Amino acid sequence: MSSEVSTSKRHRVTLMVNRQELTAEVKANLTLMELLRDVLGKPGTKVGCETGDCGACTVLLDGEPVNSCLVLAVEAEGRSVTTIEGLEKEGRLDEVQEAFIQYGAVQCGYCSPGMILSGRALLDRNPNPTEDEVREAISGNLCRCTGYIKIVEAILAAAKAESGVEA
Repeated sequence: MSSEVSTSKRHRVTLMVNRQELTAEVKANLTLMELLRDVLGKPGTKVGCETGDCGACTVLLDGEPVNSCLVLAVEAEGRSVTTIEGLEKEGRLDEVQEAFIQYGAVQCGYCSPGMILSGRALLDRNPNPTEDEVREAISGNLCRCTGYIKIVEAILAAAKAESGVEA
């Protein structure tokens, strides 16, 4: 008897993706990132380093930011996933998305989905963060274009907008 894990066996995975229940048959070694992009057609989940260092593939798993390249699709069984495509509600962008546009926090845009989702998760658990808390929340997301200043300003502005305070 072999102790190797078979990666060819397919597993049924049912999860909530952007408020919609979806089911897929996946191999045991398929990552959540691959499931989202290649199987479910959510290209906003970016492929970066594939080692969990850059944060380009960040999604919210049960409301918490995770590097989807490090999570197996089978681990998401029965869980809720939010991708950048899922922040929009009723044709309206999320406040963090709006602030990224308004504050010029989107440069090349590659890191933006992960940054926005990390910012959204922060505001969901702390509606009035400090600059240091914002920097901590996005510390797992690398950006090579902006220097982070506009990203931090955008998340702080979104927090103020959501609380009804002018930015």
